[in-house]
Amino acid sequence: MAQENSQGSSQGSPQGSPQGSARRGSRPHRVVVIVDENSNPFELGCATEIFGLRRPELGRDLYEFTLCSPEPRTLMRDGFFTLTGVAALDAADAADTLIVPNRPDTEVPRRPAVLDAVRRARARGARLVGFCSGAFTLAEAGVLDGRRATAHWQWADDFRRRFPAVRLEPDVLFVDDGDILTAAGSAAALDLGLHIVRRDFGAEVANSVSRRLVFAAHRDGGQRQFVERPVPDVPDESLAPLLAWAQERLGEPLTVAGLAARAAVSPATLHRRFRAQLGTTPLAWLNGERTAYACRLIERGEERLDVVAHRSGLGTAANLRARLRRETGLTPSAYRRRFGP
Repeated sequence: MAQENSQGSSQGSPQGSPQGSARRGSRPHRVVVIVDENSNPFELGCATEIFGLRRPELGRDLYEFTLCSPEPRTLMRDGFFTLTGVAALDAADAADTLIVPNRPDTEVPRRPAVLDAVRRARARGARLVGFCSGAFTLAEAGVLDGRRATAHWQWADDFRRRFPAVRLEPDVLFVDDGDILTAAGSAAALDLGLHIVRRDFGAEVANSVSRRLVFAAHRDGGQRQFVERPVPDVPDESLAPLLAWAQERLGEPLTVAGLAARAAVSPATLHRRFRAQLGTTPLAWLNGERTAYACRLIERGEERLDVVAHRSGLGTAANLRARLRRETGLTPSAYRRRFGP
């Protein structure tokens, strides 16, 4: 699951509140993306891929998705192409989740009309999302004062200088502060998008979306692993075969020493490879995988906590409760009510 310092906070709406989630049995949750001049196409593509595609493999569509812009023609980043045929900016006023525009020229002020749309969304309780430099848009609108957020490590010092009232967390992939969520960089938009799907629909649906993306359902670690550093002359071997092997045996008594033996390396070498490739430790990865599997078992209808704990490798019902509370903010019974069959 996503690391603890990227989970929800006491501020904003709780993760299980109607304003912060896509509820089953009601109309589709409306996700609206504002596209503005010089917006980055990659983050726009991430939002479209996660929230805008049809999901025939799930038998339902998860979200109602709309792109909008303050102008009929929007020149995208560096003039690569011009976007037309999207809704007008007032479509943002119907959003349950509003994704704000990002762009590389963070020193250029955002349009007043865009900032006003963000403020209106905040006032009526919509969930706000900023990908990469989208945190600057949220901060300019004044909705991040006193709140937790992240931004790309390259702009962290500038962000702190311009917005000292925001509690910037520069070493994480994303921050979930309840009803305002921010992702650190371009690829972290995928991490945050999948986290939102997991928050709205549970681990099983999020895993289905991640499989279609061919992208990890969650990445532990933070931005430290992506700060510029020399590339090693001989890269470590991929952990993928070991991870796949362990994921098939989560209910077994796996240990770090056992994983190292399976990979035919020392525990110290295994730690280095996990840090380099995943930005986390073997034990933290294993606990995250076991918790995610426990969530899937609950979603599939298993009600006996001791069975869930045993099959997922978490051991005891008490440990299951603690891990689930830490990773999702919910008790097992609350998680079952929200995501169970």
